[in-house]
Amino acid sequence: MRCYELIRTVTRWAVLAVCTTFLLTPPVGADSSESLINKGADNVAIEGYDTVAYFTEQRAVKGRDEFDFVWHDARWQFSNASHRDLFAADPERYAPQFGGLCAGAMTRGVVVKADPEAWTIVDGKLYMKVNKEFRDQWRDDPAGNIDKATAAWADMVEKK
Repeated sequence: MRCYELIRTVTRWAVLAVCTTFLLTPPVGADSSESLINKGADNVAIEGYDTVAYFTEQRAVKGRDEFDFVWHDARWQFSNASHRDLFAADPERYAPQFGGLCAGAMTRGVVVKADPEAWTIVDGKLYMKVNKEFRDQWRDDPAGNIDKATAAWADMVEKK
């Protein structure tokens, strides 16, 4: 097998794996009684990551149980009391867009849990993606992706 054929085959398998991940990931908020927030069975949002730290420390930081705040029917955890208090005073400023769900999948109106380690901030807003590779692709056209995802999100929220 030639090198370019091997690369093409591997690329096809990688694309298939990503697509399969989207199809097999259980939808978040599919039940109308749930909110459209990326949260686990324990009701902890974004796997317990400190959403304020993305802005203040420019990195993903795990929160702690003792510094939590309930907002939109989810427990948001923070690494310290100061971050919790900042969030409590203005959750819309610090909360990830689209409930912390994958902003890339949202461009197609698909609800997929995001990886809190795969994130970016655009114009002061936090966007999470399903993985770091998808995050990097999403960054190629952030404005277009944000517009598409925002429209899809508005439809989902309206249908709730």
